[in-house]
Amino acid sequence: RVNTQDTTAMAMAGIVLSSLFAMAIEGHAPRLGRVSLEGRPVVRMAGGAVMAGAYQPVAMVKSPKEAFEAMAEKGEANAKMSVAKILHASIMGGCYVGMGGLLSVAITGGMPGVAATNPGLVKLMFAALFPVNLLLVIMTGGQLFTGNTATMASALAEGKIKFADLMKSWTWSYIGNIIGCAGFAYLTSYTGLLSYGTAEVAIATTLKKCSATWGQTFVKAVFCNWLVCLAVFLAGAANDLTGKMVGIWFPISTFVAIGFEHSVANMFLLPLGLFAAAPISLRDVLLKNLIPVTLGNVFAGAVIIGMGMSFAHGKLGQGK
Repeated sequence: RVNTQDTTAMAMAGIVLSSLFAMAIEGHAPRLGRVSLEGRPVVRMAGGAVMAGAYQPVAMVKSPKEAFEAMAEKGEANAKMSVAKILHASIMGGCYVGMGGLLSVAITGGMPGVAATNPGLVKLMFAALFPVNLLLVIMTGGQLFTGNTATMASALAEGKIKFADLMKSWTWSYIGNIIGCAGFAYLTSYTGLLSYGTAEVAIATTLKKCSATWGQTFVKAVFCNWLVCLAVFLAGAANDLTGKMVGIWFPISTFVAIGFEHSVANMFLLPLGLFAAAPISLRDVLLKNLIPVTLGNVFAGAVIIGMGMSFAHGKLGQGK
């Protein structure tokens, strides 16, 4: 017998995934046509519009080397920002992470029947919805500490900034993300949205995240920010919104579905669980999760991605 809740949830997941694949295939980039308009070359746009005149071929994706150079330049630009600018961008980034996190928690919290019979489907739904936060961050100029571990380390490896610039960015983006994420969690509780299934998912998530050993949590954090910084790298490699969306969605969905640990996401999810009265202390949240996760995220972003990409495409690898 087919369960109605299962069928509905599967249909929703199918719509989300098919939409992503359709956007990846179709895109919004111009398609070059062979039609001439009074002997002049034309460009046929998506949707059928035709523009006459000369055109230059435009690559929609940067090469790996170009994408790394863009990431290092982003780190250089971040270094030139004032503390107030970094703090503002990071608070906004934290709020956007909260928006994506709350969306995932609220939707999956309303699927108790599906969770009991098909937990993998609920995990897929949570993972498919969550990446909207990084899309909002990148497209609005927000900042996340996790992404900054890679961009700033890349700029440092390329000699574009000083170590003091890196520490300024990391410190203030971390503080700003905490303010944005924890503040959004508080407002979620204040508005009454943290109730019923949403509260249950928040509590279960908090307890699960604080149940592993320190070493396990650290390694999961390394794997997580490896994927997150690759999402940042891929978004920077794409020159159009559709490409950025696809580049963000799949690495982020991957880390969420697997269960890796992201410090900024946890700055929202863990306070959300505490506000929902999870039977755990703030001390446990910090010692068992946030500290090892932060250190693992830093290692992945700075060493694996920042220095690793510099060795592959930049100054650290010259002459090797």
